[in-house]
Amino acid sequence: MSTLTMTRRSLIKASALFGAIAVVAGPKPMQALAAADGPSAPTEVKRVRSCCRACGKMECGVWVTVENGRAVKVEGDESAWHSRGNCCSKSQSSLQAAYHPDRLKHPLKRTNPKGEDPGWQRIGWDEAFRTIGDKVNETIAKYGGQSIFSMIGTSRIWSMSGGNAMTYYFESPNVHYASQICKGPRFVGTRISSYDGMFWLATTEMPRVYVQWGGASEISNYDDSCRSTVDAASSADTHIIVDPRMTGMGKESDIWCPVRPGTDGAMALSWANVIIENELYDDLYVKRWTNGPFLYCADIEPTGFETKAPSTRMFEVKTRLLKESDIKDGGSPKRFMIWDNLLEAQGKSGNDCLTFYDVDLGNFEGEGPWTPQTQGKQSEQYAPGAVPGFLPDPVQFSPEKDPALYGEFEVTLKSGASAKVVPVWQLYAERCAEYAPEKAEGITGVPAETIRKAALAYGQRLDPSTGYGNGGIQYMLAIEHSGNAVQNVRCFDSLVGITGNFDTPGGNRGGTKGGWGSQFTPGGKMNPPEITEKILGKDQFPLLYPWLGMFSDARTVLEAIETGKPYGMHLCMLSSGDHMNMVNASYAWEQLKKLDFMFASELWHAPTSQLSDILLPVHHWLEVDCVRISQGATSVEGATCRAIEPPSDTMWDIDIYTNVVKAMGKEWLSTAESDYPTGEEQLSETTKKAYGMTWQEFRQHFQDNGWTDCKEKYPDTWGTYRRYETGQYMAGSPGFWTPTQKQEIWSTVLETYMPDSGFELPSYKEPPHSPIADPELCQEYPYVMTTGRRIPVYFHNEHRQLPWCREQWPVPRVEINPEDAAELGINQGDWVWIESKWGKVRQTADLYYGIDKGVINCEHQWWLPEFSSPSKGFELVNVNCLMDKDAQCPIGGATNIRAVPVKLYKATPENSPNGNPTPCDIDGTPMISTPDDPRLKAWLPGGTGTDQHYED
Repeated sequence: MSTLTMTRRSLIKASALFGAIAVVAGPKPMQALAAADGPSAPTEVKRVRSCCRACGKMECGVWVTVENGRAVKVEGDESAWHSRGNCCSKSQSSLQAAYHPDRLKHPLKRTNPKGEDPGWQRIGWDEAFRTIGDKVNETIAKYGGQSIFSMIGTSRIWSMSGGNAMTYYFESPNVHYASQICKGPRFVGTRISSYDGMFWLATTEMPRVYVQWGGASEISNYDDSCRSTVDAASSADTHIIVDPRMTGMGKESDIWCPVRPGTDGAMALSWANVIIENELYDDLYVKRWTNGPFLYCADIEPTGFETKAPSTRMFEVKTRLLKESDIKDGGSPKRFMIWDNLLEAQGKSGNDCLTFYDVDLGNFEGEGPWTPQTQGKQSEQYAPGAVPGFLPDPVQFSPEKDPALYGEFEVTLKSGASAKVVPVWQLYAERCAEYAPEKAEGITGVPAETIRKAALAYGQRLDPSTGYGNGGIQYMLAIEHSGNAVQNVRCFDSLVGITGNFDTPGGNRGGTKGGWGSQFTPGGKMNPPEITEKILGKDQFPLLYPWLGMFSDARTVLEAIETGKPYGMHLCMLSSGDHMNMVNASYAWEQLKKLDFMFASELWHAPTSQLSDILLPVHHWLEVDCVRISQGATSVEGATCRAIEPPSDTMWDIDIYTNVVKAMGKEWLSTAESDYPTGEEQLSETTKKAYGMTWQEFRQHFQDNGWTDCKEKYPDTWGTYRRYETGQYMAGSPGFWTPTQKQEIWSTVLETYMPDSGFELPSYKEPPHSPIADPELCQEYPYVMTTGRRIPVYFHNEHRQLPWCREQWPVPRVEINPEDAAELGINQGDWVWIESKWGKVRQTADLYYGIDKGVINCEHQWWLPEFSSPSKGFELVNVNCLMDKDAQCPIGGATNIRAVPVKLYKATPENSPNGNPTPCDIDGTPMISTPDDPRLKAWLPGGTGTDQHYED
């Protein structure tokens, strides 16, 4: 494959697909980037193979061209088959980020009170670390380590890793983690039901039916995106999108299901109903690898056994699924009972028709000792440029069994009492029948025939000879944002499993397993139970501890700052996180101002970091060395490699964490020889284990050979499909990472921790403030707002200060159906007020027929780096200010942000501050709103910027 390049002109053409743009007049960008003072010198050119980190999404391989020590081009790496040798506009705009005049270049300390102009003063690293170490130790001594929390984002690879590792040194269980609303619900839902991270789809393996659910992965996504996704959709026999708005790639789809925001769970259950009614499910998989045949008995008290949670803590499962211990004195609680139709056909009845699955032995009654399945074949379906994997044959019942999926049966309990039992599958089928297409139409707004057509296209196998389904489902962020996040995930998890698309070519495979994890997290260790049991939020969300141990509840953290209950929060470490992603951004800002101390590692003067007391400048990805691996199912590992030298007074995040621990007087946990090893030393510890190479040796290996296909390097683990057949999920036992070792359609975890919730089966719940759940509120606020759309030039809150990006997308947009706009007197480009019960902001109208009447689509996490105000104007334009902080997923606590009732009206001089519909800074200066604003030129490399620079 030839090297792909993208000029600024082609970047603009690509972006024009997503909206009208104009271009800032001025010097050619590459000239501006490469310009140097003095006479010309001989040109030294090198190309550095690396992995982009201009977003937190997939691991796109790139070449960075460096001339005389200065990066001048970023282009796709032809060896990166997983990203098709492609890279996007964000990747190329990294040139402007690295050389941006407003980038932080020195440690700073605050001299003014929180919420006012920080009065930043430049200091040295020694003073910065000494101050941080003293403050942390003082806080632990005075209030206890639990009063400290870290605030981190998701998929920031090295920058977020310290937020997890540092909790050990802080003696704190508390992490304000964006994962609570971003991938976290999918991790929780799959951990409960099957295996950690099984939502990741093997998109590059070209599913025969490609389902794009709740996202615009042609722009960005957390696993495969951009060219990889477009290729998958283009090559699929059928392309289905499920989304309230018509996405860019959706225009080319075969079927579009425009669901009402927040009703994805009802749609998934409706698909499952069609598949069950048409007997399109994988019968052997359902009977052997789900707990669908297990028998539910309402007449017994929940009992069970101890098992290990994902947090590695032990917990006791308590379930009403029938066990041998329920029908027999001395019976095992780890033997789950099944009604065998073959025994009934032999004339047997009652308990004589029962057989069991033994969790301890990993087999069904009568089977010999379990051994991994070794019979199978090479997969014929695999990613272009990759190697095929090993596809084990499905193991059959031996001796033959026919577990019942339907029926009501009578058994005798060990007390002698008779009891009725019913298979879990029947309960699931009855639940799905509640959302038959005709019923789901009234909930989702999608015609019943469209629902049925989509479900049949997905469920009817195009090639039954493969032994697996048409592909998994790429269910994305949107399904986590509607107040029923974890149960939505479980709806999808079950749907994928029963159609034969779990850990199969083109199916949902989970995160790539290779030589290291998806986050580079040196120095960390799990806190002891006496610390982790204090995690904030567990009283309302009992899965947080001891079962999960992944994050605190963000709302509870903020309320603890405000109220001191259940205990006060006094210090925060900010590392790639921000306050604008969940709860309510305005509320979060006000609470963070009350902290005694905050220190932040950042590239920019961003809104949240403006509240810190010590601000630490970090390296840009073009200046970083780090291992990388596909966080999704894409199957590669490689590296981000330093292409240019960082500014001399900045530091890599990993080295910052090590120095903070040193300043605290604590020992850094590492296998390296040094007491406080450098980042490179810690990288070498990682690469030695996987490749037998130091970091420098591995880096050169990567430069010479490119990306490693993990299926090829690790054939017995990641190179093998159907790992539930081979014991890979359970480290030597068959099945899944659940108490029953089965894909749990009936969740024994939720039954144990939330016994009165009714969440044992996948279920749908209306968003908390939908027109159905809260009709009175929706009369005053009649429009349903969704948000979180993907923008070609931005990544969540990043890149608003990069000229190439901002000139193409200068203002936040709200998509409105033109008929709604006409009724409201709103024209294209008008500034409009978007108001909820909990706040109001302004964005510009973008009239779009690709969204239904009554629904609007806003852009999230906007802020204005050109502003001098401490808040950087987030409160004026950030749609996250409109959220109800108390509207949360009842299982994992994710904030409801995709189905919010709002009103909409035109912004005028009369109803706008400063008499200007355009949002203005505290001095009355309007924000950048056109692509010819001269402030964009000030942001070019070598420009004056808009922030103070604190140079000598």
